[in-house]
Amino acid sequence: MTSLSLTTKGQVTVPVKIRRRLGLNPGDRVKFVELNGRLFIERDNQDIASIFGILKAKKSVSLKQMDEAIAKGWTRRARA
Repeated sequence: MTSLSLTTKGQVTVPVKIRRRLGLNPGDRVKFVELNGRLFIERDNQDIASIFGILKAKKSVSLKQMDEAIAKGWTRRARA
């Protein structure tokens, strides 16, 4: 079990071993769940519909180009 200190702003730093085990990266969202006096942290998997339209494309791309970009991103992420 890991013990963490709470800052005056109510923040904690999640240890690197736990971040790696959960697959958390900078910018990822997490949520806290309280159950019977215990606090749990879990990945917040947002529904894709909730972020639709957040980015504006400068030009359109084909589905093939999108698939290639996604595959490239997953490959880079797997190496990290």
